[in-house]
Amino acid sequence: MVGHISDFGLAKIISTDRLNYSANKSSSLGLRGTIGYAAPEYGMGNELSTKGDVYSFGILLLEMFTGKRPTDEGFKEGLSLHNFVKEALPERVTDIIDPILLQERIKRGTLNENSLGGDIDLRCLNSIFETGLTCSSKSPHERIDMSDVVTKLCTIRDKLHPT
Repeated sequence: MVGHISDFGLAKIISTDRLNYSANKSSSLGLRGTIGYAAPEYGMGNELSTKGDVYSFGILLLEMFTGKRPTDEGFKEGLSLHNFVKEALPERVTDIIDPILLQERIKRGTLNENSLGGDIDLRCLNSIFETGLTCSSKSPHERIDMSDVVTKLCTIRDKLHPT
């Protein structure tokens, strides 16, 4: 039960014969993007980048905690998973959490329905959603580096489970 993320839909197999491939050219032929996870700039022919991987990770993070896929039928007319989360934060974080996650916390008695706003778990979930939003910004320049993402997620983990 250990997740291994090896492909956000951006992996390319580049032939060792570089005569047919120029690193300076972008090619949709070499791109194996997955709809909903591939960074928006790839649709405009931009080259693969680590910022594109950050975007994909951000979408995956939002998906894991909302329980909604980026290709969900409810995301039409300009609505996206990113916008869905952005519009709900921070006041309506319980509205966007995967209902299964929320029910599990209530069932175990570790979350009090009457004091949701002050709950440390929900503040941490809010931080996770904010990290996912920063990662999945439309502009690559607004996205944070993956090392900063790891730092943020480790800080959140340490708040939930102090050593």
